[in-house]
Amino acid sequence: MNLLTRNRGRLRGRSLRTRLLLFISATLVAVCATMALTTVFAQRAYLLGNLDDRVGDAAQRSLGGAELRPGFDDDLGFLAENGHAAGTLAARLNDKGAVIAAAVVSQDAPPQNLTAAQRAALKGITADGAKHTRTVPGLGTYRITVLDDNGVRVLAGLPMDDVQDMISGLVVVEAAVALAGLTVAGCLCAVVIRRQLRPLGRVAATAVEVSRSQLGHGEVTALTRVPERDTDPGSEAGQVGAALNRMIDHVESSLAERQRSEEQMRRSEERMRRFLADASHELRTPLASIAGYAELMNRGTDRIEPGLAWRRVTAESARMTGLVEDLLLLARLDEGRPLQSAEVDLAALLAEAVWDARAAGTGHEWQLQLSLDAPALVVGDEARLHQVLANLLANARMHTPVGTTVTASVEATAVHTVVVRVRDDGPGIPPALLPTVFERFTRADASRTRAGGKEGGSGLGLAIATAITGAHGGRIDVTSVPGRTEFTIELPAAELPPAEPAMGVRTARV
Repeated sequence: MNLLTRNRGRLRGRSLRTRLLLFISATLVAVCATMALTTVFAQRAYLLGNLDDRVGDAAQRSLGGAELRPGFDDDLGFLAENGHAAGTLAARLNDKGAVIAAAVVSQDAPPQNLTAAQRAALKGITADGAKHTRTVPGLGTYRITVLDDNGVRVLAGLPMDDVQDMISGLVVVEAAVALAGLTVAGCLCAVVIRRQLRPLGRVAATAVEVSRSQLGHGEVTALTRVPERDTDPGSEAGQVGAALNRMIDHVESSLAERQRSEEQMRRSEERMRRFLADASHELRTPLASIAGYAELMNRGTDRIEPGLAWRRVTAESARMTGLVEDLLLLARLDEGRPLQSAEVDLAALLAEAVWDARAAGTGHEWQLQLSLDAPALVVGDEARLHQVLANLLANARMHTPVGTTVTASVEATAVHTVVVRVRDDGPGIPPALLPTVFERFTRADASRTRAGGKEGGSGLGLAIATAITGAHGGRIDVTSVPGRTEFTIELPAAELPPAEPAMGVRTARV
């Protein structure tokens, strides 16, 4: 039992190729052994049947010769008369089955009588015609039978040496052929198995290489794949290779997705920290001003006029209120809270926003351009859309010098899109600032001149415009070079009734 357990443990420790070779070798040995044994037994049965037939014929001839001399129980003269083959054994038996006389036919010599020991080997054979095998000392193994006819009993037998020699030779030949066949088959199987398992070895090597990759951390790199030649679906090894490639694809995509998520989370955390820092700074400035003026008013000093201090406190308070309201608006838009929904005429809304901008920035030249092949109607929140347009116009007013021309246009075409453009011929946005111009608290104080030396905004105007536009299913974009900066807003148009007359292109200076 322990030996069997040890052998099983050894088999488990061996490679698949070795186990396959052992299994195939054992199978071939079993098949060859079965075929050899079947052949030997079949040939032996055939030879014994042939010998038994000849033994029966010899017994019949001997019985016929003995019946010619019924009164001579010990007479074996028929052995010389009937032409028996050399080695034929014959005997006369009495009624009790005892051997009276026995002799064997010799080559070119008269029959030789058997000795007492040889006759003793013939005892106990009944006269039933069955064939028996006996070993006669000095003569070898014989196939013997006894016949009885009217009281005449004759024993006859033939040697089995030829049959045994033939069977032994057959066994030797079968063993030699089986050994040669096993050797050739084993070599062929080893070559075939080695070739067939070579792709599986390459698949295993690929799996080992992938397992050594640092998948838990670091950037995702291209993982090793199983070569295409080892992914043939027509073979088991190819199916394993193809399955491994698919698994590696899934692993790689999962790692890439995880890395993207981690990068987005990192950027989100950075934006959040920057947002909190900027918000804190923006709120701290008006709070510090309010606290300072309040302290001066509380002391009752004559260094500042109380009315002026009060106006400054009110202005800083309004500034802080506006900043908080902007932050709340961005928070609501980030949460995806629904806006009011109604049909809004962007042409009228833009004209109103341009008039308001003109009143705030008298040093600029303001133009309104309408290019309407259809009504500029959208579905959305009118107040928020007005805020978008006002922010874009305020951005152009605050970041361009006096005398700059600002052109606001709206286009409505048959492609179910309403486009609003705000263009100025100011100095432009610095290229380094352009990718982040729509991010929160982005300011270009050092690059763009503000009209009249007035204080700028908090850097939330364009971020609010982007969020509101996105909430309406639209998009906002900007292009800028020195002498031309253009913001573009695209919004989906409202469903229109049957065609209305086109309004054409109109430009107005306001």
